[in-house]
Amino acid sequence: MRTRHRLTRLLAASVAAATAAIGFATVPAAQAADPPGKPDMDVRFATFNASLNRNAAGQLVADLSTPANAQAQAVAEIIQRTSPDVLLVNEFDYDEGGVAAELFRDNYLEVSQNGADPVHYPYSFVAPSNTGVPSGFDLNNNGVVGGPDDAYGFGFFPGQYGMVVYSKYPIDDGAVRTFQHFLWKDMPGNLMPTEFYSPEEQAVLRLSSKSHWDVPVSIGERTVHFLVSHPTPPTFDGAEDRNGRRNNDEIRFWADYIASPTRSAYIYDDAGGTGGLEPGSLFVIAGDQNSDPNDGDSVEGSIEALLGHPKVNTSVTPSSEGAVEASLLQGGANLSHTGNPAHDTADFNDNPAPGNLRADYVLPSASLRILDAAVFWPVQADPLSRLTGTFPFPSSDHRLVWVDVRLPHHR
Repeated sequence: MRTRHRLTRLLAASVAAATAAIGFATVPAAQAADPPGKPDMDVRFATFNASLNRNAAGQLVADLSTPANAQAQAVAEIIQRTSPDVLLVNEFDYDEGGVAAELFRDNYLEVSQNGADPVHYPYSFVAPSNTGVPSGFDLNNNGVVGGPDDAYGFGFFPGQYGMVVYSKYPIDDGAVRTFQHFLWKDMPGNLMPTEFYSPEEQAVLRLSSKSHWDVPVSIGERTVHFLVSHPTPPTFDGAEDRNGRRNNDEIRFWADYIASPTRSAYIYDDAGGTGGLEPGSLFVIAGDQNSDPNDGDSVEGSIEALLGHPKVNTSVTPSSEGAVEASLLQGGANLSHTGNPAHDTADFNDNPAPGNLRADYVLPSASLRILDAAVFWPVQADPLSRLTGTFPFPSSDHRLVWVDVRLPHHR
């Protein structure tokens, strides 16, 4: 596995830094109050890798057909307790027609879980994923064509590990852009390991391990582009680092998409449209990016392409006390991490690696004022910790991440 070379910090320093960060979710004093005029709108955006993937096609639909699936109940209660206005769910198996998405909404989200208020999402969006779609090539070079590792995105059946967007506000379906078929080779300066893939494979390899979606959400008089994806984990490969390199470029896609028209000119969508996001557009980038800025195995600088982007607001970092507690209690790889454990969003294997990491992000555009942000990771003394727990997790090994933004009206 690839590791980053960092200075190992003392555990005491880790605790001090983490404790200081718990109160970080406040509005910076430098952000001026909005001018008078029409009332502004506060909107909560969230991402949640809910691990609602199953081992066979149709199994998720079967599990959600009744309101009694324990994992789905726990996932739904977390969503109800946080009540996002616009939500991305990663690792939610895709089916044609979006039956699973409707069942989860009807049988779980709109039904009170343990006394939590039901949450209503009149609008949703699903689309096909590259996961499990056969490529017809031996992409892992093991001498056999077929299986999950030879699909365009790792998966045992088409749509496994897909995603769904839920919204309390209208989605402009006609303006949605998907980038499932965008070819990796067509990204200028890509990191594809050409020595590993044959010329024939390079000609068909898709960039997205699942897909990239630009989902425009109409909120009052404004449109916010919800830019969602789920890059491949930067592991489970070899010295060629094909997954780490792909993860880097999947993240970089959004950095280019929101940049200048010159920078994004190479991009094309599944309908044949070209270019990136129109300058001045409001956006929120969300998803399990599988990249920590300090620890883990991603290519150096991967997530920094977004965290350091001039058009992205990172003034408030979502955090939790539960992540700090878990890091201390679990030890192992966490003890050598250099990142602040308060910012972790995923509870991964600690012995030997990688330990808990910051993998999930909600990143608003710089023009959106951040009001508050958090990771849903209760401490063990909190009764709601039953929803996150420890391995085997009642819900997911990832935690829901939310960010509240102030959305100004047109003036």
